[in-house]
Amino acid sequence: MNKIIISFVFLILCMSSCKKDSAFLDVKPPDIIDNDEIYQDPVAINSVLSNLYRRIYDQIDLNGGGDLDDWRNFVGFGESFPSDGDYGTVQNREWDYGSWSIWDYSYIRELNLFLKRLGESTSIKVSEDQKKEFLAEGRFLRASYYFEMVKRMGGVPLILEPLDFEQGDDVTQVQFPRAKEYEIYDFVINEAEEIKKDLPIDRDGTLKDRATQGAVLAMECRAALYAASIAKYGAKTPQVSLSGGEVGIPASKAEAYYQKALNAADSIIAGNAGPYSLYMKQPSDLSNNFASLFTDKSGNPEMIFIKDYQLKAYTHGFTVQNQPRFGSDEEGDAGRINPSLNLVQSFEKLDNTFAPIPITDGAGNRIRYDDPLDAFAGRDARLAGTILLPGATFKQKDDIWNGVLLPDGSTLSGDVRGATRDYGSFKNLQVVGQDGPVNGQVFTAQTGFYIRKFLDPKKLSGGRGTRSDIPLPRYRYAEVLLNAAEAAFELQKTDVAAQYLNEVRRRAGFKTDLTPAQITFDRIVHERRVELAFEGHYLFDMKRWRLATSVWNGQAMSPGDLLNNIGSATKPNTQPYGLWASKVYDPAQPDPAKWKWVYKIVLPSKVTAALSFRLGNYYSRIGNDIIGKNPKLVQQPNQ
Repeated sequence: MNKIIISFVFLILCMSSCKKDSAFLDVKPPDIIDNDEIYQDPVAINSVLSNLYRRIYDQIDLNGGGDLDDWRNFVGFGESFPSDGDYGTVQNREWDYGSWSIWDYSYIRELNLFLKRLGESTSIKVSEDQKKEFLAEGRFLRASYYFEMVKRMGGVPLILEPLDFEQGDDVTQVQFPRAKEYEIYDFVINEAEEIKKDLPIDRDGTLKDRATQGAVLAMECRAALYAASIAKYGAKTPQVSLSGGEVGIPASKAEAYYQKALNAADSIIAGNAGPYSLYMKQPSDLSNNFASLFTDKSGNPEMIFIKDYQLKAYTHGFTVQNQPRFGSDEEGDAGRINPSLNLVQSFEKLDNTFAPIPITDGAGNRIRYDDPLDAFAGRDARLAGTILLPGATFKQKDDIWNGVLLPDGSTLSGDVRGATRDYGSFKNLQVVGQDGPVNGQVFTAQTGFYIRKFLDPKKLSGGRGTRSDIPLPRYRYAEVLLNAAEAAFELQKTDVAAQYLNEVRRRAGFKTDLTPAQITFDRIVHERRVELAFEGHYLFDMKRWRLATSVWNGQAMSPGDLLNNIGSATKPNTQPYGLWASKVYDPAQPDPAKWKWVYKIVLPSKVTAALSFRLGNYYSRIGNDIIGKNPKLVQQPNQ
């Protein structure tokens, strides 16, 4: 799309430079183009579309906009700790009722204007099929935004025409009430069904940042699944509803929505919308394979619809902000997202069982490992593909450890990363890793972990002068499989659910398939949590299943709470714990690099509150300024 903008500017310059001198005074300023000119020229239409695409509101946008450039969209919810000195997400007990709200009707107006003007254009210089495709793209963007709105706000005014209002007009003409929640979901689903035939299956295999049949079906699948689960699980929280249906979906609609979700997923899986499949270019190293699926832009079969970036033109700073501190391209600018032990231990063992990271033996003695990575051996390959563990390598080996365990059981440590001490016969003995962890030292691994997902391995990608161009996945094939598995499970088709779930799990290294009888709601919840970690799904999944008030119940977690009931869908996740590695002092071994390793569980000292999700958080508050301008709007329940 960036090339389109450049071409459009060139076109404008050419148009203005071809005028004779005598006509100079009659030339319109080159920055003013009337609508007739725009909606007859395909380059101009593409330029308008490019602007509209850039304003897509993504699922990950949880902190007032941004994308991969805003690392805070990926932190919090008990899954990670913010290592930047702003500890609000672990020190504020409750979320504001306005959290995650969006209400951008100026964007909807521009989409409606685009559709109206393009639809009415009779002088357009493209084929009728190309015009239909442009219109379908506009409708896809509009449906996408309404989907984001309904997920956060419930039913909203459904405005499908550009509204005009001038001073002196009756203001009530532009005041509309909220639609029912299911009416917005129906709109998104119906739009997808209507426009998919007008979109291409493939755009030469590389342009995955524009709408295709696959993108539309993936949106339809996710939207139908959300509507279905709200209909079914909303019955558990009847107080989260409004009498007019603006919030809440009748339970009687659940089955039909689940079927629509499964149908849309099946269409993608059958290849009707293109040859999508799970990314599997590195079968000999499944963790690297999983990490690479987010960084490989060359013929990646898993990506259905992405937000793309270009080096030297349009980049983001995710790698700058979150690369390991030690040896980073920008010393001092790194390590912000620290995944929690809560998330780390949720990755299963490869025998399909859940268990804490083993740090003590049956007698309660601390297990001594030859290599810090040994504690995580035999786990779901997605763990090391999502999270950078102690002793792991990204560009170079990280250096995450907190101290030296002494014979008396005490720990020799320091208060800065890379700290040294004299001890025994050792002078300037390093007692803390160059990546920490040290409580309160920012831009280091305060939980003992860094994030790996979305880190760009290319040279200088962590430098502010270069940055990164890896894409943000909006829809990918693994999510479609999980959507299909969930829908099939809810429709009592557990054999189908097992088939789709196991396909995702085999890519993660599991050798033994789950049987249909082993497919449970908890399994569905768990699989989405680990496969889609840090991709913006966790919050919305917890909301649509009405699990959020259980998972973030406001109660502080003890270590026992942390270690029990792993894999349970309702397990609390209110505080991000850490796991710190230490070396074991061994005076007989002169090389400290060869000392053994032990672990201990810690709660970072900056974690002083427990997350509390209130009933009023299931739907984001509509601002008083908005309601003040439109008294036909009703506020959310429980606020």
